[in-house]
Amino acid sequence: MWRKRKIKKTGTPTFQCMNPNAAGVDVGAMEIYIAVPADRDPQPVRCFSTFTEDLHAAADWLKASKIETVAMESTGVYWIPLFQILEDRGFTVLLVNARHVKNVPGRKSDVSDCQWLQYLHSVGLLRGSFRPDQEVCTVRSILRHRDSLVQMAATHVQHMQKALDQMNLQLHHVIADITGFTGLAIIEAILAGERDPHALAALRDGRIKASADTIAKSLVGDYRREHLFTLGQSLTAFRHYQELIGACDREIEKSLETFESKVDPESPLPKSLTDVKRLKGDPRFELRTHLYRVFGVDLTQIPGVNVLTAQTLLAEIGPDLSRFASAPTFTSWLGLCPDNRVSGGKVLSVRTRKVKNRAATALRIAAAGLYRSQSYLGHYFRRMRAKLGAPKAITAAAHKIARIVYHMLTTRRPYEETIWVKNEAANRVRVEARIRKQARDLGFQLVAAS
Repeated sequence: MWRKRKIKKTGTPTFQCMNPNAAGVDVGAMEIYIAVPADRDPQPVRCFSTFTEDLHAAADWLKASKIETVAMESTGVYWIPLFQILEDRGFTVLLVNARHVKNVPGRKSDVSDCQWLQYLHSVGLLRGSFRPDQEVCTVRSILRHRDSLVQMAATHVQHMQKALDQMNLQLHHVIADITGFTGLAIIEAILAGERDPHALAALRDGRIKASADTIAKSLVGDYRREHLFTLGQSLTAFRHYQELIGACDREIEKSLETFESKVDPESPLPKSLTDVKRLKGDPRFELRTHLYRVFGVDLTQIPGVNVLTAQTLLAEIGPDLSRFASAPTFTSWLGLCPDNRVSGGKVLSVRTRKVKNRAATALRIAAAGLYRSQSYLGHYFRRMRAKLGAPKAITAAAHKIARIVYHMLTTRRPYEETIWVKNEAANRVRVEARIRKQARDLGFQLVAAS
């Protein structure tokens, strides 16, 4: 006979405190809330303004409360000043992903947020996000600002094209780039008052494929004062942004010179695999030499990886990958490996995680450039593209490039295409077996060519 048993209530389960000297910070634009253990201060939760002297006062209070480690969410850019001050004062600061710090159900406030962060950090349930060294962060900030300037300059190029369209001048349809030598010369002559299409076409550079007659025909239009005004303003703004981009390049070069050199100064730079023409958006200094010196290896030897890809990897990750325990850990952080979801022994999903990572984006662009490559990686990309489709093939190739980058930076060994010979031979055997089977199913017999 079933008998009702009295169940003893044990209360809320508790976790072992692993970081007794931990604090939690909820960061905002105008004020921050900091929580420390309840036994450290009669008022364990305090609010501070975001002025610099108040941030230093917050650091003094944490020191007085004998705090050693602090956890905070990555809220916009508001966390950066406090993060830097606490790091300089000797605290161990964890910048945690806001998605990993879901608050418990119930009322949400700044006070409960910082207390929840403090509790999770004290029981060891938080992991800090990857943040490179300060010298890498310096290059990253300038490079991201430079990317914004390039985008703004491109917007003014579109404004120039719009002004030309409104005057029915088809110059940007007959030459590839109106910001090149020929385009700028003709636009400056138009703004100076020249209207003769043949005189304008005479400014054509010899490398332009369009003939002088075609260019002259494209410059017959309706010159209006208001459109000429907007054309002149857009050209001035474009030139101004080009000056700012040049200043960024000089500052980036100065910052790269402060990095420790990992190669012998007498060691020659490896020969480039491809003779790539310099584009307008490229840095205006010898970037590849600096990258080789800082990384210790030439990443541009990897098929698909160019100088700009290597620059992005340096700015977003840095030359030291020791904080990543292995290549799978590195690719997982990039979001380039399957995020397996298994429940009840059934695989629910193997999709990659949705992450916003500039380094991963650069590797995906490099992988997409393997379509016409005759290297092993190029064959691998085309094989995956035929099997999985273009999006998944790009992810798979980017994952393989990321593993190669990790191996090169951790071992300081150059890229060697010969290591893929064995893999390529095995792939050839598989392809031959598949073709023979298809031929046999169709009633044919393959004969090797003599």
